[in-house]
Amino acid sequence: MSAAKREGSQMAIIGAGSVGSSIAFACLMRSVVSELLINDFNTKVCEGQVLDLQDAAFVSSTKVRVGTPKECGQADIIVITAGARQKPGESRDELVQRNEDILRSVLDGLQPIKKTAILMLVANPVNVLTCMAQKLSGLPPHQVIGTGTYLDSVRFRVAVKDCLKVSETSVHAYIVGDHGDKQVAVWSSASIGGKPMLAFEEIKKMDRAAMSEKVARKAYSIIDLKGATSFGIAAVVSEVALCITLNKLSVVPLSTYCDKFDACLSFPVSVGTNGVERIVYPEMDEHELAMVEESAVATRHACRNYRK
Repeated sequence: MSAAKREGSQMAIIGAGSVGSSIAFACLMRSVVSELLINDFNTKVCEGQVLDLQDAAFVSSTKVRVGTPKECGQADIIVITAGARQKPGESRDELVQRNEDILRSVLDGLQPIKKTAILMLVANPVNVLTCMAQKLSGLPPHQVIGTGTYLDSVRFRVAVKDCLKVSETSVHAYIVGDHGDKQVAVWSSASIGGKPMLAFEEIKKMDRAAMSEKVARKAYSIIDLKGATSFGIAAVVSEVALCITLNKLSVVPLSTYCDKFDACLSFPVSVGTNGVERIVYPEMDEHELAMVEESAVATRHACRNYRK
């Protein structure tokens, strides 16, 4: 029998735009927590989103209401989606300065933050903002995570599924490092049913660089077409939130501080009620490792004012 969510568990979502409202809806539909708090500087939009979500709550055991910044700071899980929207053609790195100011303002408003809270960053560039949040929030590093390359890894597995005609849940493969232009597809240690992925004839004949590029560019395709990505990341956040509330200790790729690279990067981690319990570094070949180290250098540079 599956475990029940923690009674009285509370999740706060900062930002009621397309991403924040989609996350709220996904968590509501899955009854991830007992109560959802929604906060946005645009109080009119926030109230409208909450009223709309409340109309859908009859199929869920989760309650939804507007939360003040102080109330949100006392939630068990705090999800920060507030940030400047990525413009068509704009790289995630170009968002750094704009979103740093927003993040600082949000975290100041949440103080004092509950000591056992798990803080989850969704805005981009997620590795850099995760690093900043670890320093600005006052929480231990293992309690501050970013959605990282979770969605990228899902896209990677779906692409492999379409090629090999297997379920994506049977594809054990990860995108690591950076969420965005510098992401690294780890082909060398990926497997299906215990068989190395590179041993499949279809994979041998495939243009793996082209597939990796297609996976990396999918978000840009969505942004060009509709202005923002929302549904995929909403599903990711709802699943990570379930891992936390149910203490599932599932291994999923999230942004966290990695001692091995002395930077906040996305790697598979075991995540539960206490946040990150363990980082699992997949085996990588020399090329993949060099690409991750390149991302680490870039992240360290962007976070140079927030390093110990």
